[in-house]
Amino acid sequence: MATSSSFTAVFFSSAFAACFAEVCTIPLDTAKVRLQLQRKAPLPLPPAAAAATAAAAGGTLATIMCIAREEGVAALWKGVIPGLHRQFLYGGLRISLYEPVKAFFVGGAVVGDVSLLSKILAALTTGVIAIVVANPTDLVKVRLQADGKANTVKRSYSGALNAYATIIRQEGIGALWTGLGPNVARNAIINAAELASYDQFKQMFLKLPGFTDNVFTHLLAGLGAGFFAVCIGSPVDVVKSRMMGDSMYKSTLDCFAKTLKNDVQKQIY
Repeated sequence: MATSSSFTAVFFSSAFAACFAEVCTIPLDTAKVRLQLQRKAPLPLPPAAAAATAAAAGGTLATIMCIAREEGVAALWKGVIPGLHRQFLYGGLRISLYEPVKAFFVGGAVVGDVSLLSKILAALTTGVIAIVVANPTDLVKVRLQADGKANTVKRSYSGALNAYATIIRQEGIGALWTGLGPNVARNAIINAAELASYDQFKQMFLKLPGFTDNVFTHLLAGLGAGFFAVCIGSPVDVVKSRMMGDSMYKSTLDCFAKTLKNDVQKQIY
C-alpha cells in the first residue's frame, strides 16, 4: 500500500496537473455548460435568449463565438477560479486515493494484474469520496459559467468567493451541496470508466509488441479512457449541470424527467 509520503506526492502532482488542464480547457467547459442548460422553449423567446438558442443549435464553436461576442472573451474563463478549487480537491483526491483503495479491494499490496472489477470498485469509491468533498466548488463553477446566459436566473456574483458567501448567506450552507446526487452519480461513473479503462488500456498496450511503459503509451491509454468516460457519463452530466445552474427543478428525478420530456422527446418527434 502507498505510504503517506507517496500519497502526498501523488495528490499534489495530480492536483497541479488537473489545474493545468482546467486552465487550458475551461472555454470548452463553459460552452458545454451553456449547451447543457439550453432548454427547448415552447414559447417565443426574447431576442437575447433567441440568439443564445441559435448559437446552441450551431454547436460548441458557435456557442464559444457567441459568448465571446456578446459577453467578451473573458466570460469564457468565468468559472476558472472555482474550477481550480474543484480540480485541486477532486483531481488530487480521486487519483491519489485510487491505488490505496485498489489495494484495499484486492486485500493487500497490488502485485501483478488486478481484476477489472477491483479497478472499477476502487475508481467508484474514490470518485464518490472526492466529489462529496469538492461539490461546493463544482456548484459555484457551474453558476458562474451559467451567469450571463439569457434564459437562466441572474445571480450576478462578483467572483468565486462572493458566490460561496452569497450562497451560504441566502440559501444556507447545505445549498453548497445542491446537485450532490447527480454529481456523485456522474463522477462515480466517469471516474470508474476513466481510471479503470485507463488501467485496462495501459495493461493491454503493454502486452503488445513494441509498447513500453512510456509517455506515448500513457497518452494513448488516457485518450481512450477519456473518450470512453465522456460517452458513459454525459447524460448524468447534463442533469448535474441543470440541477446546479437552474432553480426550476425540485429533485434529480424531476430534472431527469423534465429533460427527457421537454428536450429528448422534442428532438425525436
